[in-house]
Order: sequence, then structure tokens, then C-alpha cells
Amino acid sequence: MKITSPNIVLLAATLGLASIYGIWHRSSRGKFKAAHTGVNQAIAPLVTPEEIENAFGSKLTLVQFSSAFCTPCRATRALLTDITADLPDVVHVDVDAESHLELVRRLDIRSTPTTVILNKDGHEVGRAVGAPKRQQVLDVIASLS
Repeated sequence: MKITSPNIVLLAATLGLASIYGIWHRSSRGKFKAAHTGVNQAIAPLVTPEEIENAFGSKLTLVQFSSAFCTPCRATRALLTDITADLPDVVHVDVDAESHLELVRRLDIRSTPTTVILNKDGHEVGRAVGAPKRQQVLDVIASLS
């Protein structure tokens, strides 16, 4: 097979676009972002304690959406459980995304693990897609508490 100039250009363009996507994907995973909601906080929250089968924390609730075969989900679960063990006013709840499809759709959960941060009233104040690092979780809890 002879490699021609148009083939090289196409190959280079494909590699360039794949690299850009890879860099963006890697940099956007596991970081907490503030909720982009313009919803009035007086309106009832989209999530209720009954839906997540657990009471909200008195300050924050970390709702982690997981799936059965997700390796980063297990690491995130262990991390969040460990961090919240020493914080009586912050609760960690692990929700099986496959069993709560209506809630997943309503909250626009697109991949697992996704951790949604709820305030004491159940309103979303932030979220992380992917496995966050310990210091990121601690910084977000400190800033929102």
C-alpha cells in the first residue's frame, strides 16, 4: 500500500482531533463544578429523601450515581464513605443508576460515577463527573459548608 500525501493529511488530522478530544475528556473528569441552575431555591427540589432512600445531611448530601461494573465507582464510593465518616453533617448516598432510571434522566446523569452535591434542602449545588480526588472533595465540602 502506497502512502500518498492526502492519506498523510487525513491521518494527521484524525490523530490531532483524537488527541484534542482525549485532553478535553481527561481534564473534565473528576472535577466538581457548581450547579448551573437558575431555578428558584423556593421551588421544591428535584430530589427527595424518598427517591434516594436516605435522609439528607444537615449541611450537604453527596449522591453518587454508580453502576454495577464500574471500577471508578468502587473507588469513588470508598473515598466518599471514608471522607464522610468523620463529618456528621455530610451524608454520602450511593444510588444504583440502573435501578433509578427516572431520577437519572431527570438529573441528566450521563456517565458513572457522577456525584451530585445537594444542600440541606435537596437542591443541587454542584456535581463531579468521574472519580474525584480526595483534596477536591474536601475543598468542595469546606467551601459549601
